[in-house]
Amino acid sequence: MTYRLSGEESKHRVGVWRELRRVGAVALQSATWAVPAGDGFDEGLARAVALVERGGGRPLVFEVTPTDATSALLEELFTAEREAEWVEFVSECDKAEAELHGEIEKEKFTRAELEEEEHNIDRLRRWYRELRAKDLFGAPTARQGEVRLKACAELLETFADHVFEARKRP
Repeated sequence: MTYRLSGEESKHRVGVWRELRRVGAVALQSATWAVPAGDGFDEGLARAVALVERGGGRPLVFEVTPTDATSALLEELFTAEREAEWVEFVSECDKAEAELHGEIEKEKFTRAELEEEEHNIDRLRRWYRELRAKDLFGAPTARQGEVRLKACAELLETFADHVFEARKRP
């Protein structure tokens, strides 16, 4: 996909950029993106096209078949983008786990704290599903992300057990 937008309204340009990044597209150069074909990608591409049109721009979408060398380069680009996201995801899992360990250590076993921690782990679960869906080639850190999320979820269950036990005490 490539597109033209007027330089006057950056909000449209940013909106298109965000949508394409969210769906897992890779920027090849300014306003030119590689978007894989497939259900989740096609829907995101359609949303990006609509955003360009809403901003008064002209989207151009091409279906291309890359050469073998270009395919390999695109795979590298997609994998590098996903790897950066997986590394960030693992870092966020580390923070969530540290937070849970801290609450257990402080014995802060309140329902409000449990709800907050559940929201945080739910956010990580959603992020994991979205990232997994757009990781076409299996970035190296993907497996670590899966393991880290599972560890966080298990620690959340331990924390929940503590909260419910604390509520039983007089």
